[in-house]
Order: sequence, then structure tokens, then C-alpha cells
Amino acid sequence: MTTEQVEGKVRETLHAVALDGVRAPGDLVEKVMRRRARRRAALAAGSVAAVAAIAAGAALGFGGDGAPQDRPPRPAVSPTAEKATPPDGWQPWRSDVPGAGERGCLVDGSALYCAGSAYDAAKFDAGTGERLWTVKVNREGDGIDHPFAVLEGVVFAYRNHTSHNQLDGDYAGGTDLMAVDAAGGKVLWTAQMPQDDRTGQAAMVIDGAVLANTPSLRTVSALDPRTGQKKWSHSWDKGTVCQRAALGGVPYLLCSLDTEKPAVTDVVRLDPASGRAVKVTTLPGRQELMGTSEDRMFLFHTDDPTATAGGEGRVTVLNGSGQRTSHPYRVQGQAATSAIVGDRLITVSFAGKASAYSLTTGRVLWSRPAGVDVPDRNAMPGMASPVGSAQLGVVYFLGPGGDVSALDLRTGAQLWRDHVDLGTPGPGLRGAPQMLLYGDALIARNESKLVSFLPRIGD
Repeated sequence: MTTEQVEGKVRETLHAVALDGVRAPGDLVEKVMRRRARRRAALAAGSVAAVAAIAAGAALGFGGDGAPQDRPPRPAVSPTAEKATPPDGWQPWRSDVPGAGERGCLVDGSALYCAGSAYDAAKFDAGTGERLWTVKVNREGDGIDHPFAVLEGVVFAYRNHTSHNQLDGDYAGGTDLMAVDAAGGKVLWTAQMPQDDRTGQAAMVIDGAVLANTPSLRTVSALDPRTGQKKWSHSWDKGTVCQRAALGGVPYLLCSLDTEKPAVTDVVRLDPASGRAVKVTTLPGRQELMGTSEDRMFLFHTDDPTATAGGEGRVTVLNGSGQRTSHPYRVQGQAATSAIVGDRLITVSFAGKASAYSLTTGRVLWSRPAGVDVPDRNAMPGMASPVGSAQLGVVYFLGPGGDVSALDLRTGAQLWRDHVDLGTPGPGLRGAPQMLLYGDALIARNESKLVSFLPRIGD
């Protein structure tokens, strides 16, 4: 994809993305593009990855044929629903630490790790909301990244590489992978990344290490979580692109030629201790990684990679040994939000209809109103991703206005509905709201406002 094509896709995405029901200023796209032009060298590869991820999510969305929703009274609870019980020591809480949460959060055990405009990392007690420590932001904190993993007592997040300006006054760009001691908040080490990609492809935890796309675009390195020292690295040839995934702590690469329609995708397993590469299988065409669940990865392939509004494709379920099943899937337009929950793809259309699609059988299991308002297709920011609780057998949805809803993961029946006050969104480009699970309790986030409450499931 040429730089001009990448910029065209970025423009398209910025015009289409929705953020909190607030329309973006008319010159937002041009401001972003002007700044991007000054950082083109650092951002080009990361933009390709980001656009690919956005396109994959859009392609797998369900159509928006549902009727607008009203607000029905809270329905009766399904007799099959398990009762939601609070975690030990948990109590309902609210927090609003300015600059600590706009970029998003991660729950790990009893800890909540966030990032925002003032802090590249901040730790909260997930049970009480108490702030425990912060890491001050380096230069600008205006990204949509946040702490993404915890391993061996180390929190992994991103920060800007330098605080220096260029002669024209613009920030020079660059991203560091940052390792922070989870107990005290001390920055242990940083590693410079070759691009500004901060998606799930840039770094992930594996057995005993963090696998990072560093020091070059075509290299991944396994770094010691406490010291940042390189354990091993693996590189691929020029003209090849490789997506990354981890199954049960074992890293995999999905590699294909960097052409519009490559003939095959090779799936390669890397030994987490040594980096030794073994080809697991070869699949037709370019396989786009949709996500992983337990010991499986879910891939999507279409003969027409530009078919985001209609067309046929195939979903393949692949385990670490190379065993796979595949079935057809019809692309039906863009979704407002989506997530993989177990072996199901949960989507919400812009008309407010939630659907569950089995990635194992290829069947649509149910489709019904999500129970929350959905932002306009041209508004900003986007809608929170659905969150599933396997223990309770429910999937939760959070609307931009603070409505929350729970549907039975098996049948789609509505189990619970309520409203949480997340305040009024402020101006400017920011990340989408979030819904997070802490045991059976929920944590809703909008900008730096955090609210934790217990859903009335099984009462």
C-alpha cells in the first residue's frame, strides 16, 4: 500500500469513526493529516497495521437492519443465569483523577492499570478505586494506547521516545516499550520501537518474556521482563509481512508476501525459550488475524480485500498444532463495535442490534437489540467493546450515554439493564469508552472517569 493510499484510508477512517456522540470539528481530519505528514517516516508502517485492523473489524461486522430502540423496563432475570457476587473486599466506587484514564485501562488481578494525558501509567486498587502510583507522561499523552499486559510483577505500556522538538516545533515522534514495577511504579527499562504502532501487534507477553517488534520493522525480540535484555530475536525477509499472536504463552507468526493478493500465508511457531522457528501449516491467500481465545486463533480471508460492504470470505479456526476448520462467512457492512468472547464474535450494528456468530460452526446464534444506544456512524469517539463473563454466561454492553445492558451469551435474552453516570464527554480526539470486568463486578470508564458497580444478574 502506498503512502497516499495509507493516508486515504486514514482520512476515510477518521471521517467514519464515532466518538461519544460528539461530532468532531470540521478541520479535525486535516489537522491530523498535517501532523501525520510531519511524522510520516515514523508512522507509515504503524498506520498500515492500524488501518488493517480497522478494516478487518469493519469487514466482519453485521448489517444494520434493526429498528431504533426504545428503553423498555428492566426485564426479568433468566432462570438459568448465575448470580453476580462481589469480589472479596470490593465496594462500589468512583474515581476521577485528571489525566489518568483517557487512553484506556487494563484489569490484572486486583489491580487496575490506566494511561492518560498526564500519566503514561497509573495503578488503582480495582476493589476500592484508590490510586496507588503514577508514572508521569513523557511529552504528550494524547494516544489511544494503555498498559497492555502484566508479567512477573512487571507492567508493560508505551510512552513517547523523546521530549525534544524539531526545528519547526513539532514533536519528533517515536515510541518506547516501557516496563514498570507493578508494586512501586518505578520504570525498570524502556526499549525503542521502530515505528509508532501501539496496537496488540507491537508487543505481547509470552512464556517468560515480552515479545516486541524491535529493533527493526522485520524483527521480533523476546525481552526479559525485569531487565529488558534480549533473550533471542527472529527476523523475516524484506517484502514479507508477519502478523503476531500468542497461544498459551507460545508465539506464532502469520507471514505472507507484501502484495495486494498473496498466494499463501505461512503459520510459523517460535519456541518461547530459544526462538527456534517451525512452520506449522500454510493457508491460502492473506489470512487476517481476528483474535485468539485459549489455544485457538481465528483468521479471516477474502478474495477481495476491499470488500468491506459486501462479499464472501472464510473464517478459519486454527490451533497451535496446525489443526484447522474453515467455513464461509458473508461480509455485511461495518459494525459499531465487536469483540471475540470465547468462540463467538459479538457485534453491534449502528442500528443497535447485537449478534452472536459462532466462529466454530459458522452459524449466527442469535440477533437482538443490544439494550443500549449506539453512537451515530459519523460521531466521535467509538462505542465500547462488548465484554463477556464466561462464569455468568453473559455479555455486557456500554452505550456512549452511560446505558449498560447484559444479554445471555447463549440465547441473547436480555438479563439486566441500567444506567451509570459517566459525566459529559469533553472536546477533542480521545479513545472510546471501556467496560472492564473485575470478578463479577464491572468497571466503566469514560475519559478519566471510572465507576465500579455490581450488575444485578441472578437476583
